[in-house]
Amino acid sequence: MSAPVDQKITLSTRANLIEAELEALFHVGQVLSHSLNLQETLHGVLRVLHENTGMCHGLVSLRAEDGSLGITAVHTQDKIIQRDTRYRFGEGVLGKVLAVGNTVIFERLADESTFMDRLGLYERELPLIGVPIRLAGEEEPIGVIAAQPNTGNDGLLPDRARFMEMVANLVGQTLRLAREVEREKRDLADERDRLRRTVRGSYGFDNMIGHASTMQRVFDMVRQVAKWNTTVLIRGESGTGKELIANAIHYNSPRNNYEFIKVNCAALPENLLESELFGHEKGAFSGALNQHKGRFERADGGTLFLDEIGEIPPTFQAKLLRVLQEGEIERVGGNRTIKVDVRIIAATNVDLEQAVEEGKFREDLYYRLNVMPITLPPLKDRIEDIPELSNFLINKIAKKQGRSLQVTDSAIRLLMRHRWSGNVRELENRLERAAIMSEDGVIDRSVLALTGLEEEVQDHVSVASPVTAVPHKMDLNDPNVDERERVISALEQAGWVQAKAARLLDMTPRQIAYRIQTLNIKMRNI
Repeated sequence: MSAPVDQKITLSTRANLIEAELEALFHVGQVLSHSLNLQETLHGVLRVLHENTGMCHGLVSLRAEDGSLGITAVHTQDKIIQRDTRYRFGEGVLGKVLAVGNTVIFERLADESTFMDRLGLYERELPLIGVPIRLAGEEEPIGVIAAQPNTGNDGLLPDRARFMEMVANLVGQTLRLAREVEREKRDLADERDRLRRTVRGSYGFDNMIGHASTMQRVFDMVRQVAKWNTTVLIRGESGTGKELIANAIHYNSPRNNYEFIKVNCAALPENLLESELFGHEKGAFSGALNQHKGRFERADGGTLFLDEIGEIPPTFQAKLLRVLQEGEIERVGGNRTIKVDVRIIAATNVDLEQAVEEGKFREDLYYRLNVMPITLPPLKDRIEDIPELSNFLINKIAKKQGRSLQVTDSAIRLLMRHRWSGNVRELENRLERAAIMSEDGVIDRSVLALTGLEEEVQDHVSVASPVTAVPHKMDLNDPNVDERERVISALEQAGWVQAKAARLLDMTPRQIAYRIQTLNIKMRNI
């Protein structure tokens, strides 16, 4: 009569074990989805095994690059574990599980010849179940999870081993995700560092173009001011490169690892300017569905570039002044003061002194911004920089168009005779237009003429006074100068008197008249 009773007890015990293991799997899933901290997650899994299923002395050991096993996580009540302990492939019970590549059940640990007891963790009289951990799609195990049932050998070791295999599978999936996250973080960090190096290289002092004395003075000021947290006011006509100078200051400053936030004050309407710069709280106004951090908060620790600062409305100037003085902001709809550490670089093409006199710009804000003024010269005052600027810009356009582009000397000479009221931006637009008109990628004088530049140059010179209309000198015997360019240069040097130009070219008046006609040169009356 005893046999049926023993069978009933076994079935009941197994049912209780299955129920406990199902509940444990539920909690293991919760632990694995709770945190991306690997140590914390694995320790949580081992704690669930101990508390819910009686699998004590749980341990996770992961393989290092050299193939050895290290202790990654362990759950013990009062024992001190040497976590720097390592096992070679096949060494000890953990190394054996890794070498076998399958689940291993040690029914009595004291009877296992490979047991080294190096950790001082396991009970020698209890069984030990070790299960290899694998990543999905990989044959080679990457680690081992092991634990001892505190019930001893109760006849349910195979059932416990199957449960441990399920846990090992879940741990393997988590490790795969953790490795993917770590790889993505590493890739993002590498990409961030690469972009920082690229940006710093692009805005490095060695890459700043300008040999004119006026630009050299600007570069010297930029080098000096970049070292400090001083507020900078960059002034100059539209298109002179104020934003490039602001970039150079930030990326060569101690703040270069933090954000460089740009705001075009003229592009934002007055009702949005405060929210955009200072942020707003949820429900601060109609449409404010979420809390929004403003540009000042985003630039904390870094630099805020306020472009077109002369265009901000008078009502907002007082609020901006308070931030610059106190280093504090309040979000729209909020009542909490937020400290910010932001360096201010402002830029304008407005005559701020006149605006102050007319009452359009606060005098105290003007002095707060005008701590370190840097004035950029217009392109017409640095004509000698046009060859280098042209080559830089044409390379930029070539990358955009995906082809090779070249600017000839004759084109450069024509570019140097233009007034460039639109400054560097106008020069870039003109070169891009010429690149579109060039079929073979060579931009010479004739291609620039298609953009109307030659006529504009002639009109500029024709209205200029004799004092300001300085003819462009060139070597008329230079074999690299094309015929049309040579004739035009001779005419300019001769004050557009054909007979004088003919003598300079060692021609007869009839010959030069013929060339003027065939080369389609527009004569000027001076």
